[in-house]
Amino acid sequence: MKSLVDNILMPVITFFIPGGEWQTATLTIGPIVISWGKFLVDLIYFIIVAVIVFLIAKKVLKEEKVTKK
Repeated sequence: MKSLVDNILMPVITFFIPGGEWQTATLTIGPIVISWGKFLVDLIYFIIVAVIVFLIAKKVLKEEKVTKK
């Protein structure tokens, strides 16, 4: 799944959001460093994987329902 997201989907997303600097963006407040860019990348990965798993599960459950009848 990670390979699908890294090699196929993220290049498409990066096309619409030029440059890769947003992936390493940080917010520094004194000694505290918040890596919100990494969090955003992980959130996008999670959403993409969740949607793919949901669509596959929906398709499989629909096929099971059809074969039961």
